[in-house]
Amino acid sequence: LRPCLQRITHPSRAGLSVTLTRAMSVKVGDQLPSVDLYEETPANNVNTRDLCAGKKVLIFAVPGAFTPGCSKTHLPGYVAESAALKGKGIQEVVCVAVNDPFVMAAWGEKQNVGDKVRMLADTNGDLTKALGLGQDLAVLGGLRSKRYSMIVEDGKVTQLNVEPDGKGLTCSLAENMIAKL
Repeated sequence: LRPCLQRITHPSRAGLSVTLTRAMSVKVGDQLPSVDLYEETPANNVNTRDLCAGKKVLIFAVPGAFTPGCSKTHLPGYVAESAALKGKGIQEVVCVAVNDPFVMAAWGEKQNVGDKVRMLADTNGDLTKALGLGQDLAVLGGLRSKRYSMIVEDGKVTQLNVEPDGKGLTCSLAENMIAKL
């Protein structure tokens, strides 16, 4: 899957035009790209379009499973607030990270997510790249997702909160999402 691209055409004085291509970030109003994520094993793929079809889904992404901020604050906040989120109309809460499905499953088990949060692996970073929300964190293994949260209603992004530095813990936290619903 290629990342979202934006074509920009600039006319030149000679009557020719030059087209530049750059990666775009997802924005409110966009359709969520159709990408396969993985749950528990590589054999259990979950397509993002199918996941969000006819539902109101909260997706939040973390730079990596088992990392300190993700394990101490971000994921536990969504586990603790899952009932409040569902009370505000969220039908499913999904955590995404550029990790393999075995790591995501083990992290979910360690965090006691149960059925409160689905742990989906963006194994090759396909969703992250398609959304334009990747960051190069070589110290953590290369491509990772920026930290964000979004509401997707029937496949359409209706709310998006990306941490300004890609890693902080402010606008993408569960309590902030509850306040916005």
